[in-house]
Amino acid sequence: MLIPFFETEPSTSASALTTISSTSPSTSLSSLLPSSTSSSSTSTSKTTSSTSSSTSTSTTTSTTTTACNSFLNQTTYSTGVIPYSVAVVDVNSDNKPDIVVANWGSNIVSVLLNAGNGSFKAQTTYPVGNNPYSVAVVDVNSDNKSDIVVANSGSNNIGVLLNAGSGTFNAQITYTVGTNPTSVAVVDVNSDNKPDIIVANYADNTVSVLLNTGSGTFNAQTAYPVGTNPQSVTVVDVNSDNKPDIVVANGNSNNTGVLLNAGSGTFNAQTTYRVGNYPYSVVVVDVNSDNKPDIIVANANSYSVGVLLNTGSGTFNAQTTYPVGSNPVSVAVVDVNNDNISDIVVANWGSNNVGVLFNVGNGTFNAQTIYSAGVEPLSLAVIDVNSDNKPDIIVANEQSNNVGVLFHC
Repeated sequence: MLIPFFETEPSTSASALTTISSTSPSTSLSSLLPSSTSSSSTSTSKTTSSTSSSTSTSTTTSTTTTACNSFLNQTTYSTGVIPYSVAVVDVNSDNKPDIVVANWGSNIVSVLLNAGNGSFKAQTTYPVGNNPYSVAVVDVNSDNKSDIVVANSGSNNIGVLLNAGSGTFNAQITYTVGTNPTSVAVVDVNSDNKPDIIVANYADNTVSVLLNTGSGTFNAQTAYPVGTNPQSVTVVDVNSDNKPDIVVANGNSNNTGVLLNAGSGTFNAQTTYRVGNYPYSVVVVDVNSDNKPDIIVANANSYSVGVLLNTGSGTFNAQTTYPVGSNPVSVAVVDVNNDNISDIVVANWGSNNVGVLFNVGNGTFNAQTIYSAGVEPLSLAVIDVNSDNKPDIIVANEQSNNVGVLFHC
């Protein structure tokens, strides 16, 4: 595999980066150091509110806010080597969400079954391809059991592990995609009620669409050109035509691309919107309560999240930026304080914490409150795992080789 990577040198501060190039599994995150490019945005002047805290081997002390709007110290569970991506979905039909992790350094996916009250059993592992980079968990063969779909970056393919029942999985079936797939989404894009696979191919500068042929098998990919080094992809209807569209974070183009669905699972050429430096993660959620989904992006090298409000018909305003920690690399948008407006949760890779930005209305956000995570948190999900009707944070800590669960108070 040939992807550049960056790491923070142990002797430097959290905000100082050094560029290295390697193919070794011990060197992980894709390079976040493109040439400097100014971005078109409206910047909000907000001061990051945070409190430093110490870290132990099993739990981590975090900043807290008022009761019931904050998160407790993380509880950690061992995974494979260099956990790169996390999904939290019920895989054994007990109505409790389980944790599924793609482990980049050990070429496995881990399944940690929910034991009740938000505690998790030791991982069960399944071999996949080289350097699994992204994982999604969706029922792809209409048997009412959630299956695993993984982007094997070093193998240039997608692996599908069908659920065999009781949260166990069959060996992967692979499908060829572009070079170095880094992100996968599984959504029905051609209105046949069968979820399809959409993947961002980092080195090919494409996104691929693999249509589901039924019974969880897929056609060969159709590829669409996007920007330079697409890092993250999501699939949501952004123009209210009941057809899901593709939104991609083009890392080294410093933009997001929107590919509108032209029907039958085909897509128009991308329209691009400037964001910050090296957008690493993108989600599409309505944040200003106008029933139009907006774009939220983690700008890894700008130390910010950008919000691009939907103006209608699938077009977007220039981003408004909010400062977060060092190298934000994963973002989720969920109502975490039960006020019926969606908040932003971000994994700050270079700061070893997660930030929560509460929505104050009209799609604007307060400064982040931070909670300590493990070493280099790389991927997160926000979902209620202990059945108290409050969303919890689950984070994959890349260099700690674990996942952390931060319960909502």
